[in-house]
Parts: sequence; C-alpha cells; structure tokens
Amino acid sequence: MNIAFIGLGNMGAPMAINLLKAGHDVTVFDLVEEAIQALEAEGASRAASAEAAASEAEVVVSMLPAGAHVQSLYLGRDGAPGLLDALEHRPLLIDSSTIAPDDARLVGTAAAERGFTYLDAPVSGGVGGAKAGTLTFIVGGEAAGFEQARPLLEAMGKNIFHAGESGAGQVAKICNNMLLGILMSGTAEALALGVKNGMDPAVLSEIMKQSSGGNWALNVYNPWPGVMEGSAASRDYQGGFLTDLMAKDLGLAWELALGSKSSVPMGSQARNLFALHSAQGSGRLDFSSIQTLYRQGEDQGKS
Repeated sequence: MNIAFIGLGNMGAPMAINLLKAGHDVTVFDLVEEAIQALEAEGASRAASAEAAASEAEVVVSMLPAGAHVQSLYLGRDGAPGLLDALEHRPLLIDSSTIAPDDARLVGTAAAERGFTYLDAPVSGGVGGAKAGTLTFIVGGEAAGFEQARPLLEAMGKNIFHAGESGAGQVAKICNNMLLGILMSGTAEALALGVKNGMDPAVLSEIMKQSSGGNWALNVYNPWPGVMEGSAASRDYQGGFLTDLMAKDLGLAWELALGSKSSVPMGSQARNLFALHSAQGSGRLDFSSIQTLYRQGEDQGKS
C-alpha cells in the first residue's frame, strides 16, 4: 500500500520502519530534518509537507505529541487548511497519538462530515514494542474502518483491539497509562524503601517479581539502574517514553475524571509526582527516572 506517515519521534520512526519492512511504500514527513533522513536511509520517500506526503496515499498514519498537533494536521490552523480540506481523495486516516477523547471525537466528526474514515488508534508497548512490532493498538471508530485498518496495524503490532466508537481508543489508552504511572511510581517507591533498608535492588526486584507485587513496570521495565540490562534505567534514562509524555497522559486522565465526576485519588497522586519530577528538570528523561525522585540526597551512581 501507499502510506503517508506523519510524525517520526521515538515511537513513530520505528512504526514507519516496520511498515517498510512489511513491503509498503511509505512517504514520511516530520518537522525534524534528521528524523526524515533516518527514514530515507531505511527506504522511505520524503515529502516537503504533510499534505504532500498524503497527496497520493491510500492510508495516512499520524503519531504526534498532543491534541493541538492532531487538530492542526487534520483541521488546519491560522487559516491554513488541514488534510481534511486539502485532500481531494479519501484515504483511510489513522491517528496513533495519545490525546483527549474529545479531541479525537472532534476530528472524527469533522472527518465523517467530509467523507473520510478516521480512527483514533493509540498504542501501548513503548519504544521497545514499536521497534519489535509488538505494540498493542487500541482503536476507536467504525467497525468497518477497523477491519480495513487491521492488516496495516498487524504490521506494527501484536495485539489489535477495537475499543468502540470514536474516542473509545483514547479513553482506554488514558486508563491504561494512568495505571502505568501508578505502577511505575509505586515500584520506584518500593525499591527505594528496600534499598534504604539494606536490600540489593536486584534481589528485591526478583523477590517482588515472583510475588504478589509483580507488575509490568517491575517485570519488564525496572526503574533501578543496573538491575535490568537494556532498560532505560540502565542507559541513564535516555530515550523511551518521556517523563513529559507521562505527565501529559496523567493530565488527560485527570481531565477525563473531572468531566465524568470520577474519583482517581491514586491517579492524581501519580500526576503530581510526575509533574514535580518534570519540573525538576527530568522531563526529557524516560518516565522510569521517577526512581531518582526517591533517591534525592544520596549518591545517584550508587546501586
């Protein structure tokens, strides 16, 4: 298929590479020149704009930082038309950004009015899952559009879920990431408590992994440096899922809770912790660096 891929960040770039590996023709656009060059080296074609990338595409896939960027891409901004008004044909539109459900519904409604099929399809699985092609896609939108998109999503992911109507993919993703933020902050807290009371973090981690405290953050993405080879914690928290993005997602969960009068005390606490961590200068570090928030005052090189 002829695919336009818009947004080549830590997640978008490996997703686009997997589409290339699956034999698709991929045209890419990003505001960062180095990101485009990296995809060109993998066999992608470059475009000078998002509109140019999508001009002959059968499918448009976007992976952008926030709802404002998604609205700008599809609906336009400052008098400039978005893809919905600029394109003469009607490609399938798949947005894999994590944004507010209302933003997804706004774009989805506008797309439907113009004859497009639009899916909100946020992902779970992190950069490792994006590179390995094992992401989970959580899709909101029409069932027919979901079935049309499934073969393409299977080139980038392992688990493909239809969550429901437009916006449902974002609701499910926000709930998932709120839980992830709670689990990561709780795991970091437990490890810090054990280490400060004489435990080896690797030994404590293995005990908890095999006990009732086992969870994804502990089992797959251990936040203590040196415990898990290949984890972000063992490479100075570089790359991965940024603290700023986790703080953004927890903010989305808080907004969703306010709108539905839902009680999220643990989600609110996780939001505050990641906001504090970001404000202290760790926004561009992987979100597992929340571990350092519990290690202040000690030698950070000590394990």
